[in-house]
Amino acid sequence: MSTTKLSSGVGTGRAGDKVFSGAALGAGVLILVVLFSVALFLFVQALPAFSANPADVTGGNGFFPYILPIVIGTLIAAAIALVIATPIGVAVALFISHYAPRKLAHGLGYLVDLLAAIPSVVYGAWGATFLASQLKEPYQWLADNLGWIPIFAGPASATAKTMLTAGIVLAVMVLPIIASLSREIFMQAPMLHQEAALALGATRWEMIRMAVLPFARGGIISAVMLGLGRALGETMAVALVLSSGPLIGSLIRSGNQTVAAEIALNFPEAFGLRLNELIAAGLVLFFITLVVNVVARWIISRHKEFSGAN
Repeated sequence: MSTTKLSSGVGTGRAGDKVFSGAALGAGVLILVVLFSVALFLFVQALPAFSANPADVTGGNGFFPYILPIVIGTLIAAAIALVIATPIGVAVALFISHYAPRKLAHGLGYLVDLLAAIPSVVYGAWGATFLASQLKEPYQWLADNLGWIPIFAGPASATAKTMLTAGIVLAVMVLPIIASLSREIFMQAPMLHQEAALALGATRWEMIRMAVLPFARGGIISAVMLGLGRALGETMAVALVLSSGPLIGSLIRSGNQTVAAEIALNFPEAFGLRLNELIAAGLVLFFITLVVNVVARWIISRHKEFSGAN
């Protein structure tokens, strides 16, 4: 009797494993199919923009001269965001996980998660109305005193709705992503390693540097790459902050744009070749994010050796 029940249970378990395995495989295949379908659609719709007469493309010089300044603007805005948000986000995560009292850490962790849930249009409105007005005088100071540096060349924008302002807004948006994910990784660092470092006479910072940061290196890179993806694809916040136009060299002048904002601002009225141009711009952004993710996976794979159990 018991043997029969046991055999029945094993059979049911195996059937459940097969169902779960099939569902997981189907979900993985579905993701690949959707990704391939999106890429194929973008490529097919973008072909007319690639092969069009250069004079018919926006700007009159062909598609690639049209898209190149916008791509550069996208990368610069994302780079500014990461340069500002990465050290602050990692520092916030370390403070919450290893320095703050337990009650304060719970409250700060909740606030960080809440920042990540704020809609991007709210960040954009804040950047366009409040932050830009506060940056007019600093931008003028940069133009007067550091104008010999190309990225700070004047004249400074009278509205301060520039690439640097957009980068700061994006930094505020991606900071909670980096901080939240880094905090979770720091809290998973092996306690035995931390206690061993402290027992050997290391200070708290030395313990973090020797035991926590090496363990969390791959997770930090993953958090930064996720933040980079958010910065590259952000639309509404950038569209609200930036003035229209391609990048012209200086971060404090008006007349900058990113790929996502360019598509969002022009897609509703686009038709014909202009529509193909914007879809081709989306294909370029798709390719950039794909390359970024591949590079990120390669970097993370190089640090898999240290798992905390070695």
